[in-house]
Amino acid sequence: MLNLAEKPKRPLVAASVLASDYGAMAADAGDALSAGADLLHVDIMDGHFVGNLSMGPDTAKCLRRHLPEAYLDVHLMVDRPDLFIEPFAEAGANHVTFHLEVCDPVRSRHLDAGAMIDRIEAAGMTAGMVINPLTAAEGLEPWLDRLALVLVMSVHPGAGGQAFKPEVLAKVEWLAARLRDDQRLQMDGGVSPATASACAAAGCDVMVCGSALFGANDRAAAIAAMHSAGG
Repeated sequence: MLNLAEKPKRPLVAASVLASDYGAMAADAGDALSAGADLLHVDIMDGHFVGNLSMGPDTAKCLRRHLPEAYLDVHLMVDRPDLFIEPFAEAGANHVTFHLEVCDPVRSRHLDAGAMIDRIEAAGMTAGMVINPLTAAEGLEPWLDRLALVLVMSVHPGAGGQAFKPEVLAKVEWLAARLRDDQRLQMDGGVSPATASACAAAGCDVMVCGSALFGANDRAAAIAAMHSAGG
């Protein structure tokens, strides 16, 4: 199974199952892995933090049962990620990423990011944090040294198929200069063979790909193009 702390020789490709065929998700995700994807990215949406609903711990549990060797990277786009840490650990998730925005003290109910990281690690998973396109990267600085992965959204979260926002690359560069070799920097949203080179050049080493992978006529070729973006 993938070790997220090992510096990859080329960018990793995370297949976003949000874009898979829900009627045959395990088979579709398995096909993406067979075509060369390195891990599976599981987007969880609550209809509050973002306007869409998607999946839950049972999705991860089923993927784990059908794909026991897959690395499951869970992205919590939810107002209360603290409610889902242990359920996803029990379902077999390897990693959980939560949003900096839910830790904003101006919100009526904000969360302690440090306590969230503690709980994720205590549950046996690695922890990550994510920022939306309009959120400054500097807000992550107090927790950077504790994170296994930092995710930069290159679209507004909540729906697949959006166009990549190149203006977020400056944040990727800022973060890349501050992360250790054992920490990963991930991009999500509009990532494709056409945008992968710009992502890699800015410092991204994990590329979340949904529509451009699951909708590709040749999935292996699409993944190979993103793998080669860093070289």
